Amino acid sequence: MTGTASGRGVRAPLDLAKVRLAFPALTRDHDGTPVAYFDGPGGTQVPRAVPEAMTDYLLRHNANTHWAYPTSIETDAMLWKSREVLADFLNASPHDIAFGANMTTLTFHLARAIGRRLGPLDEIVITELDHHANVAPWQALARERGIKLVTVPLDTGTGALDHSALMRAIGPRTRVLAIGVASNALGTITDVREAAANARAHGAMIFIDAVHYAPHELVDVQTMECDFLGCSAYKFYGPHLGILYARSEVAAQLDLPRLEPAPSDPPESLETGTQNHEGIVGAAAAVEWIASTGNPAGTRRQRLASAYHETRARGEALLEAMWDGLARIDGVTLYGAPPGTPRTPTVAFTVKGAASEAVARHLAARGVYASHGDFYAATVIERYGQAAEGVVRAGCAIYTSGEEVERLLEAVRTVPR
Repeated sequence: MTGTASGRGVRAPLDLAKVRLAFPALTRDHDGTPVAYFDGPGGTQVPRAVPEAMTDYLLRHNANTHWAYPTSIETDAMLWKSREVLADFLNASPHDIAFGANMTTLTFHLARAIGRRLGPLDEIVITELDHHANVAPWQALARERGIKLVTVPLDTGTGALDHSALMRAIGPRTRVLAIGVASNALGTITDVREAAANARAHGAMIFIDAVHYAPHELVDVQTMECDFLGCSAYKFYGPHLGILYARSEVAAQLDLPRLEPAPSDPPESLETGTQNHEGIVGAAAAVEWIASTGNPAGTRRQRLASAYHETRARGEALLEAMWDGLARIDGVTLYGAPPGTPRTPTVAFTVKGAASEAVARHLAARGVYASHGDFYAATVIERYGQAAEGVVRAGCAIYTSGEEVERLLEAVRTVPR
């Protein structure tokens, strides 16, 4: 799969019981039944190490940046350390890591900067498979600057992009390829490398949405050969924070909206105003925690590779159990590609005769928390004819157990029709 990485001592069997102990949220019960969280695609629970790091920053080091007294100096050091940790997470340089409120806000900000150099003869390639955070910013540019949007269609039979249409969409007028590497609605993983190479050959910039990908596969911006990549810490066990990889030599050429005398060089030139310092520290703590679940030998990147190797195998097994179990329930329709194809352990489904919100409420009453709706991937859900009611989405995370999958299946079996 795109963006995976190997490292020394890759095999490190995951101790699920130990992992689950790290998450205080798993002690919650619903009318005496332990809660099973299948809402990870919308935001995962956090291990104890994350709020501890954030609390330590706020209580012991809290200050604004770039001043000469100790807490400000400590803040500068902690923020830089966080850039280093997130750089290892994405296989980048710390100089390429910027932070913001969320991926959506960062993408709007970046798109506006890119748009200042574009005009009516230019084209931006987007896709039907993407979360609208990677659609709406480019649609805004099309309205404001007359740029042409070229949309790559979703093949509803496979749950993937029409690959030939994707390659045809990129041409001499393409200035930006904006593409997601994993669908938050269907779980489909797109191999973006060939499309990125095609776009680069035409002189275009490549922006990748890796929000849903990053919790399940170890991102490698070098392999993807992208200029920009966005992800969100709250999807990989961290706080609500957006992270932007921006290749510094490309970012330095952008006309970024900024205040004088704010820093004019990347990565800080990509950040507006005072940042969420405690969130940035917490995001780094989340990455460090993920690395701690892997083989303790090697660099941080190698430990991350080890951790992802093991969680990927567990995720595939849980996906197969969830998919096959749902497929055997009368009236359940599954959307997207089956197990064995490049995808994350995220399943979208409907139950005949029951609205998706009603299904989610029925599951919640049994301590099974799953999402419903379109998840801001509105075009995907519309293409499957579910725009009115949406679908139910259940996603597995590092803390998901096989017993919880069985509870999900049993809850779906008892949905009133």
